[in-house]
Amino acid sequence: MTMAVPVVGGPGLKPNWAPGAKQGVGTAVEAASPLWFTLAQGVVTEIYYPRVDVPNTRDLQFLVRLPGGGVFEERRDGATTVEQIDPMALAWKVVTADREGRFHLEKRIIADPERPALAVRTSWGWGRGGEIAGVRLFTLLAPHLGGRGNGNSAQVVDWNGRTMVVAWRHGAWLALCASVPMARANCGFVGLNDGWTQLMGGHEPDWHTGAAFEGNVAATAEWDGFAAGAFTLAAGFGRSQAEACANALATAQADYEKIEAAYIRGWRRWCARLDDLSAQSADGGRLYYLSAMVLKAHEDKQNPGAHIASLGIPWGEATGDDNAGGYHLVWPRDLYHVATGRLACGDAGGARAALHYLMRTQRGDGSWPQNFWVYGEPYWRSLQLDEIAFPILLAWRLKNCRALEFNPYPSIVAPAAYAVARVGPVTPQERWEENSGYSPSTLAAAIAALVCAAEFAREEDDRIALDYFLDVADYWAGHLEEWTFTNRGCSQPELGEHYQRIAGALGDDTLEGGEAGVKIANRMEKLTVDPCSVVDGGFLELVSYGVRTSDNTHVRKSLPVYDAACRVATPFGPCWHRYNHDGYGEKADGDPYDGHGIGRAWPLLTGERAHYELAAGRDVNSLVAALEAFAGATGMLPEQVWDEADLPQKNLFCGRATGAVAPLAWAHAEYIKLLRSRRDRAVFDCPDPVRRRYASPGRHSQHPDIWKFNHKIRRVPAGDRLCIEVYAPAALHWSDDEWRTVRHDPLEPRGHGVWMYEWPAGSFAAGDRLDFTFYWPESRTWEGRDFQIALA
Repeated sequence: MTMAVPVVGGPGLKPNWAPGAKQGVGTAVEAASPLWFTLAQGVVTEIYYPRVDVPNTRDLQFLVRLPGGGVFEERRDGATTVEQIDPMALAWKVVTADREGRFHLEKRIIADPERPALAVRTSWGWGRGGEIAGVRLFTLLAPHLGGRGNGNSAQVVDWNGRTMVVAWRHGAWLALCASVPMARANCGFVGLNDGWTQLMGGHEPDWHTGAAFEGNVAATAEWDGFAAGAFTLAAGFGRSQAEACANALATAQADYEKIEAAYIRGWRRWCARLDDLSAQSADGGRLYYLSAMVLKAHEDKQNPGAHIASLGIPWGEATGDDNAGGYHLVWPRDLYHVATGRLACGDAGGARAALHYLMRTQRGDGSWPQNFWVYGEPYWRSLQLDEIAFPILLAWRLKNCRALEFNPYPSIVAPAAYAVARVGPVTPQERWEENSGYSPSTLAAAIAALVCAAEFAREEDDRIALDYFLDVADYWAGHLEEWTFTNRGCSQPELGEHYQRIAGALGDDTLEGGEAGVKIANRMEKLTVDPCSVVDGGFLELVSYGVRTSDNTHVRKSLPVYDAACRVATPFGPCWHRYNHDGYGEKADGDPYDGHGIGRAWPLLTGERAHYELAAGRDVNSLVAALEAFAGATGMLPEQVWDEADLPQKNLFCGRATGAVAPLAWAHAEYIKLLRSRRDRAVFDCPDPVRRRYASPGRHSQHPDIWKFNHKIRRVPAGDRLCIEVYAPAALHWSDDEWRTVRHDPLEPRGHGVWMYEWPAGSFAAGDRLDFTFYWPESRTWEGRDFQIALA
């Protein structure tokens, strides 16, 4: 029953999330506990339930009221240390000390492996001055149920004779209690009449206002008997008030030591199944095992194989309900890296589950959305060519490791390969999700995927698909430098030859003279720049996926340009920006990114560079050590590290995590694969069929040139094979003598909705011009326009 009256005056301040740079993450291995938790600034931040993409809290922290009225806020006023309780478990001990040495709080934080409840074992310690009479302890809970700060309700209730705080929104419930009595509690609207606002204003919380409905709410609870010994604070979740309260109370009243032992035992059993790559690390394997667990902790339990990009929300303190997705979404690219990271450490089951999940979420046309919720609903709806390619590479890698228990060719590989061929070679978005055009990194994945798909087709004796996939792969590989390599680069005037980040960009952004420019939308000044002036490290993927060798001339020419434009030095080793001109990062003064800023250095790019150096036969120990150092004291590899002078007032230190997110699952996967590559003395991601096919330049010079509606080539060498490709039955109406004589020929089916007409090599003479149009028999219509290709 309700124990207090509702407060008025809502809905409260505009809600926001906790900082994205986490000090720790955790979940139980067991599926019985669909709960994930995060730590930042020494306190519990987002708690996810019942799926890994649904955050339900902003934070849960302690407040201490001292005699005389001063208030100690745990996340702001203490000196905090965070460490693993066990090196083989995502169990955390947090000690927060009063800066004046008067007291400290120690918390041991785990998820109850038997139910969706968080357990925080809390103990109190006095400083050198001994016990202080009159100290009071509170908890402050900010519920953001169902991934929203607005629309929440909270209430103090009597549940089976025990005072508890409950919060709810849209059928999701949270209950808070402890193994010691809750003396009293207050619910209010954030910034107006919640307990924190009242305490910080020097007032006693209004204990009569025990409910707040439909707003940005907070609950403050005071605890009796906290200093007598350790007690367990529990946050339980459920689909009803009764279920949430029962889960919270069961965890609060349980023997905490047994719960913690069971939680650690589950993780230890899981780690024992992994390959031990510690010898390849520079820290004795600490980050390796932590990275493996971090990848596992980003997997959903309702949807096995679904891994989100991060349990953090980038610059969460500066964003709120307008950022519903954060990074708790599935990106097929990130999922590929996480899955192959799990495979690299010997967890074939985790990688196989990811492939099954991708098969369940694949669209009818063979592609995947840009990103999506774990149950498959798209969030951002653009299309990225590499994200269609990566599932094929995952299937091939599993097959190569003899870890497949089914034939993925008809169900996922063939549809995806045809989609790659249909969409490419120009990608609607490249891997940084900002621009369209020819991208070296995207083409690397796409070409490799087509060659791997051809290997599957060979085993299935699908000769039509085999030839088609290899023709497209060879065509793209043969034109890579024509499309993406410039000899007039202007990012470094003395180094004019290099691969571009993106070339042939599509859209309306033009420079003087009408040439297409690259739009940089994440800078304050909203730049449109010459494509030849934008450099990134995507070309290194050409080596990682076997499309080019490490000693390729174009690759070697691009390295110094990339380093000059993007490499930064940190106290822990080199790191690289995504690309020059990037604006995705904090502003110059350290303020959070809010749509514009300055791009910072990404540790995963140190891993990519290390893979290149390994492929070139060079030692990578210093780069391995740099990655381990970027992970900081608690081993959370961030998306970005600060790359300028320290700004202590903004908690930004050179070589340490920015406010973006930590951990980034992709970064941890890159680190694991680097260790595996060191052990194998070969790049783990590199498919052997691709490397063998393209190891010798010019080996596949008889590839066709392919015209299609989304890639209308205008000029080809006269001696090449030439193909016309469409995606419906058609007849080609064509002439090579300016329509004096005309041919009318049907296009031949190539499978999966592809029709093609081909002229063998030598069909045309230099100087000829091919004119053509189409008749569409299904609709009995002509195309209504002519097309031309010049034979050079």
